[in-house]
Amino acid sequence: MNTGHVIKVSGPLVVAGGMTDASVYDVVEVSKDKLIGEIIEMRGDEASIQVYEETTGIAPGDDVYTTGSPLSVELGPGLIEQMFDGIQRPLEKLQEVAGDFLVKGAEVHNLNREKLWDFVPVVNVGDDLQGGDVVGTVQETEVIEHKIMVPPDVKGKVKSVQSGSFHVDDVVYVLETEMGDKEFTMIQKWPVRRARPIGEKIDPNTPLITGQRVIDTFFPITKGGTAAIPGPFGSGKTVVQHQLAKWADAQVVVYVGCGERGNEMTDVLMEFPELIDERTGESIMKRTVLIANTSNMPVAAREASIYTGITICEYYRDMGYSVAMMADSTSRWAEALREMSGRLEEMPGDEGYPAYLASRVAEFYERAGRVRCLGADAREGALSVIGAVSPPGGDISEPVTQSTLRIVKIFWKLDYNLSYARHFPAINWIESYSLYQAKMDKFFDQSVDPEFSLRRKAAMALLQEESSLQEIVRLVGRDSLSEKDQLKLEVAKSLREDYLQQNAFHEVDTFCSLEKQNLMMKTIMGFYDEGLRGLEHGAYLSEIEKLPVREAITRMKYVPEEELSKLEQILDDVHSAIDGIIPHARKSEAPQTTTEDKEATHA
Repeated sequence: MNTGHVIKVSGPLVVAGGMTDASVYDVVEVSKDKLIGEIIEMRGDEASIQVYEETTGIAPGDDVYTTGSPLSVELGPGLIEQMFDGIQRPLEKLQEVAGDFLVKGAEVHNLNREKLWDFVPVVNVGDDLQGGDVVGTVQETEVIEHKIMVPPDVKGKVKSVQSGSFHVDDVVYVLETEMGDKEFTMIQKWPVRRARPIGEKIDPNTPLITGQRVIDTFFPITKGGTAAIPGPFGSGKTVVQHQLAKWADAQVVVYVGCGERGNEMTDVLMEFPELIDERTGESIMKRTVLIANTSNMPVAAREASIYTGITICEYYRDMGYSVAMMADSTSRWAEALREMSGRLEEMPGDEGYPAYLASRVAEFYERAGRVRCLGADAREGALSVIGAVSPPGGDISEPVTQSTLRIVKIFWKLDYNLSYARHFPAINWIESYSLYQAKMDKFFDQSVDPEFSLRRKAAMALLQEESSLQEIVRLVGRDSLSEKDQLKLEVAKSLREDYLQQNAFHEVDTFCSLEKQNLMMKTIMGFYDEGLRGLEHGAYLSEIEKLPVREAITRMKYVPEEELSKLEQILDDVHSAIDGIIPHARKSEAPQTTTEDKEATHA
């Protein structure tokens, strides 16, 4: 182990001399407290180290020890249901060792070494294996079967394989390789900054169903897709990400709280164990990994937390699972990059961020995707990444948001005016977009309803037309519009308030299945079509607006999933109600009165 000495301390940045044998990205231990750090720059024999713990008490002359290996995570059984800090130290274990506050140099194993796991082999002695092949399985939780895989860069013949209960660091199989016999435990170590290898990337064409109507219907994300949620403070980014973590149909969820307030992670810890996943009947925590690096934790570890999270995601993706990662928020990660760049005295880029900000953002999001995994059994896995961005003052022209939008394919723009009006989720339906829309329209038409995409396009056209009509209303008043245009405003209002608006804290409305979304959309657009029919046959707009069935439309969102037949009944009631207000004389007598005749009569 090479030893150097501290020359300078500048917050989380420590400069050490005498580090001739060290390399960039090596992990080091600083001072007698053995604070964990990572070399981020080498100049001659001087190493600039970002320390992931509090550096008070470090002085020039203190020893620095290099480990010779990059920052890595331990991958194996015991990740699910755990809460880690930014460098994968389990916070529950740290609390047992150090109390309620982080103590410098506290050492704990990343994975529990005491728990026994039942290992069931799926290979036999003599089998030829390559990187990614499954050797055996462990039932990690009631809903996740953990696959123990051959490390990606290893191949050989099975010399021996065990069966029974083992600790994660016990040897469970031995391979004969070109370099001799190698023993393997259930743990893999993987450097966080290097993407895990894959077979090939596949076109993402399956939606990640979130249960949030504005997302699934208008701006869908695929399994393996990337999305950004930019929005100002108070616009509901964290609640949207909590909703996605709770209800998205991913098999594994990794939630990274990067530089956010501690009470937000507390909310996650309090809520998630109590929530039941409808698909499995088990607690949502049975498929969730939490990584907490809150705003009062060392700033350098924020940068590591994003990489730690996505490496864990890739590991479960390699097992063939659909994985979703929530990064809240990537702006805090970028701020950590900016702080470290400033301490390194690098030339600043736009708004003080380092010049390599865009490339780091791209490297991160490029690790998402739907892939064919390594291994002979042709598994398919998907990793979806949803990153929140917190632009100062909601200005999305700032560098982090712009660098993110150049990479991701979905833009869910959170609007402060909507959140101020208590419209949640506050996703602006005019400015948001999804580049997966064409693929998803095809999927929904085949799987949900052949007319799903037609209704979606008609609804979006109404919402966009409402925006134009509102300009006219503000100038000359609503009465200046034709009755057809006034009906458009009424239906657009219904779309906004009865469809797009969704209560995350209501036991029924918090999640909406695709079938229910389709029926709700069909009912609202059916009311519009029937309203037009009524106007054309002599009914008055005021009569259409006062129909009792409209109350049933406003309450559709609160109809439980097991009672969806009620929604089909509402559409029948709309048809009957419109028939009831069309003048019978005009229905039976010819010629019928046109809308133009009716307007002339009014005049």
